[in-house]
Amino acid sequence: MAKSNVYTLCLYEKAMPASLSWIDKLNAAKAAGFDAVEISIDETDNRLSRIEADHPLRHELKDAITQTGIPVLTMCLSAHRKYPFGSHDEAIRARSLDIMAKAVDFAQALGIRIIQLAGYDVYYETGDAQTRQWFEDNLRKATEIAAKGGVVLGFETMETLFMDTATKAMHYVSAINSPYLQIYPDVGNLTNASRISKVPVGEDLRNAKGHIVAAHLKEIIEGHYREIPFGTGDTHYTEALDELVNQGVRFYTGEFWDVGLPSWERDLAFANTYLREKIESALKRNER
Repeated sequence: MAKSNVYTLCLYEKAMPASLSWIDKLNAAKAAGFDAVEISIDETDNRLSRIEADHPLRHELKDAITQTGIPVLTMCLSAHRKYPFGSHDEAIRARSLDIMAKAVDFAQALGIRIIQLAGYDVYYETGDAQTRQWFEDNLRKATEIAAKGGVVLGFETMETLFMDTATKAMHYVSAINSPYLQIYPDVGNLTNASRISKVPVGEDLRNAKGHIVAAHLKEIIEGHYREIPFGTGDTHYTEALDELVNQGVRFYTGEFWDVGLPSWERDLAFANTYLREKIESALKRNER
């Protein structure tokens, strides 16, 4: 399906083999029909080291972007799962802010506009009133770091109860009350959350109207959140995209994972066509 000038469809980096160079990743995304790529900064030492100022990736990625014409516009910053804002360990909390500052610096250097934040107060620890307070306190500091760099933070809605809905994310967006802290929801996660909360996905997204900067489009089935092939799950795309399109959201990322299949390039192209059909159907249904 041809690209649209009405919206951007981005590709999650982990949908491609990790062994590829960045120029090969961007060329693969381009060949499949995507407009941009979202870089992953997760908790592994390899990916977390990318945001260090002296890491050679900065130059490699700038060159690859120039050569291919495919930008890297967003960052999925999931490293805070291991180093959360709300940890009981003071050293981990300090590390969480160090990661935030380096991620913003990296984003500025590469032209990344949005950093998707993981909505966890803690992940490998047990949450309590204190972790929630530390989370909010350090989230405020993180937002100030992002504001200074002119980079927008957007909460991902997660698979855990702490922040599995846009409504829950809005609690912290409202508390911080900054244009630099918004919501970047995961439509797949919201679908599973709706089964728990009994609140329809569209209604939940309406509670965040005016604060959604982009959305992850991911296939899920009940109780499962990863590695479900597109077209085989039951994500509530129609309901979610009708609401997102009506709100004016025009930036979407296809989130899926390379699982080592030799058909990965065909899978990228299929995902591009599948998701564009979903988005463009929503645009047509909601024409004004």
